[in-house]
Amino acid sequence: MKLAFTASARPQAQEALRRLRGLYGETSQAEADIIVALGGDGHMLDTLRRRLADRKPVYGMNQGTVGFLMNDYDEAALPERLSKATAIEVRPLVARCETLNGRIVTERAFNEVSLLRQTAQSARLKILVDGAERMSDLLCDGVLVSTPAGSTAYNLSAHGPILPINARLLALTPISAFRPRRWRGALLPDTAQVRIEVLEPERRGVSASADNLETRDVMAVDIREDPDNAQTLLFDHGHALDERILREQFKV
Repeated sequence: MKLAFTASARPQAQEALRRLRGLYGETSQAEADIIVALGGDGHMLDTLRRRLADRKPVYGMNQGTVGFLMNDYDEAALPERLSKATAIEVRPLVARCETLNGRIVTERAFNEVSLLRQTAQSARLKILVDGAERMSDLLCDGVLVSTPAGSTAYNLSAHGPILPINARLLALTPISAFRPRRWRGALLPDTAQVRIEVLEPERRGVSASADNLETRDVMAVDIREDPDNAQTLLFDHGHALDERILREQFKV
């Protein structure tokens, strides 16, 4: 089993990188069978994006803050744990952003694509699903589209639903909706094509973020699932992402 290691810039992640390389050696990422990521969820999301070209499986060990997408850090018997690991497939979203200055920016997100107001002015947004207008004028701080893997992250903090990892669904969730105040979002099939248009973009600036990659001053964002770029995450036996998401629904 050929392993390659990657780590965030955090001192503890860099120290873990040094120790694991000393214990198990390392091959290049191009030749590796598995990529071992050391850090937090942000580093895992960066690692998954970097693997879009080769789709090599990624096993994370937490050296960050939350580490929901990571396994517990343990230096012992790493090859044995990897040989018994549970594989979970995660499917990214692709976001095509049109900006005020005419740029087109395309990014992928494994957790969510979120639109947020840039100024003190609330955002005014129009929402279309599969070409049909579903909301003509949403006054809010923002809105997001979440994958099942990301449904326990920003989506849950915005009071969106938790989705089982194998659900063929996306969560469309408002962030601090002001008008209509009682709208709580929608569950959409994973085939849905979501378009969010910014009303009054010059006066009410809006940014779009694909996980932690931000594009400023957007006019419209088209969001869809990208099943052709599904990635494989590896988890220790009994602690896979589907079990973690299920447990999250029973927390009080």
